[in-house]
Amino acid sequence: MQDTPFELTIRNGRIVTDGRVVQGDVGIKNGLIVAIGADLPPGQRDIDAAGRWVLPGGIDSHCHVEQKSGMGMMCADDFHSATVAAAFGGTTTIVPFAAQHRGMSVPEVLADYAQRAAEKAVIDYGFHLILANPDEQTLKVDLPKAIRDGITSLKVYMTYDKMKLEDHELLDVLALSREEGALVMVHAENHDMIKWIAQRLLDRGHGAPKFHGVAHDPLAETEATFRAISLGRLVDVPLLIVHVAGAETVELIRQAQSLGANVLAESCPQYLFLTADDLDRPGMEGAKFCCSPPPRDADSQEAVWQGLIDGTLATYSSDHAPYRYDETGKLPKGDSTLFKEMANGVPGIELRLPLLFSEGFLAGRIDIHQFVALSSGNHARLYGMAPRKGAIAVGADADIAIWNPEREVAISADMLHDNTGYTPYEGRTIRGWPEVVLSRGRIVVDEDGLHAERGSGQFIRRGPPDVPRREAPASGLGSRPYGRVLKALIGLEKQA
Repeated sequence: MQDTPFELTIRNGRIVTDGRVVQGDVGIKNGLIVAIGADLPPGQRDIDAAGRWVLPGGIDSHCHVEQKSGMGMMCADDFHSATVAAAFGGTTTIVPFAAQHRGMSVPEVLADYAQRAAEKAVIDYGFHLILANPDEQTLKVDLPKAIRDGITSLKVYMTYDKMKLEDHELLDVLALSREEGALVMVHAENHDMIKWIAQRLLDRGHGAPKFHGVAHDPLAETEATFRAISLGRLVDVPLLIVHVAGAETVELIRQAQSLGANVLAESCPQYLFLTADDLDRPGMEGAKFCCSPPPRDADSQEAVWQGLIDGTLATYSSDHAPYRYDETGKLPKGDSTLFKEMANGVPGIELRLPLLFSEGFLAGRIDIHQFVALSSGNHARLYGMAPRKGAIAVGADADIAIWNPEREVAISADMLHDNTGYTPYEGRTIRGWPEVVLSRGRIVVDEDGLHAERGSGQFIRRGPPDVPRREAPASGLGSRPYGRVLKALIGLEKQA
């Protein structure tokens, strides 16, 4: 075979790199991108990407895989089916959750998830830690060690009986994250508001799926988001509000950011493409669309789009929470299942990026650079994976998706690769699809199907989050004065 500097060359593509679009080639060797330019030498294998977009492989930084819910229900996907589905959708790295339930230690949780992922994942992965038991051992020993071992983000809940933390516990976690250099993700919904409404609905015989949306009133999301931002301000630490759904919450976050609050936020496909009307389908069909927070209305859809466009929302994740439409998930009591008894969550790991590519980029709502930032680049920076992940750049992992912008796809559950058995986007036609997907230079998906073996994904040990601090106006939130005692308590300065 003729000597060549590349094991693989992608030719003639529209490459998005460093804020530019370059017409040319990408040279790959030893799993890394080693050259970007025009007329590169041939590789041992060449891929013609003429007429295609050559983009960084997606990073899905919010998905639930082989995880038990707070209600004890195991989701439908294990690390093999979830990562296969992700790869077919153009995603090359996932960061799911290692979920601590009460009574479990952090080391045992991480060891369990690490073993399962190592045996099954076909693409690269990291973990966030879901923290439900912030006791002294966890906060002083186990969590600091986990952060130093590359688990540099964790998630906390403000709702769910078996998962929620009290505000003083949230403050403990936020203070520790500041000290150790981790990013805290917050599921922000007011637990007591939801509980109060839900009980009154059930007392009056309103148990159908549509009442899930009524119980999870938008004000529950907005109030908890305001409270989370306030707690973060108290200890002067950034935090990230996950799966933002409501228009009022988007505006609250935007205003807080404009005043200097160090709050970040994400949203998900279900808040762009579904509404509360989907929960009101005949019979129990609405259960397929129940997630928390639930989809809202058309005004909220537009607000979430605007938040992605103007940067109020920094990342776009799937929140893939796959539960089958049967007794194992959505319908534990069949047609008699009440909205409080069904598993919360919708699948979306494979369709996350195709939906955004079609209805965001090709529809003209966002440009290609925004697509890359929302699908991979911002995730890599915020979760400590840059510069290895999230960009087409010399020295980065060759995680690449080659998109055909002309391909039309009619979405159906039969074409997807997860184990859920349905998709909330059934029947929608979209344009654009990732036809070739590379992970560390390996072709994992092409027109012939899957080429990656179980266990071939690698664990990504992540560094500190790259969260730029906001500059506050003179009268903004960031200018809040700190008394000397409080500064000492949260580590802003040493107390004399």
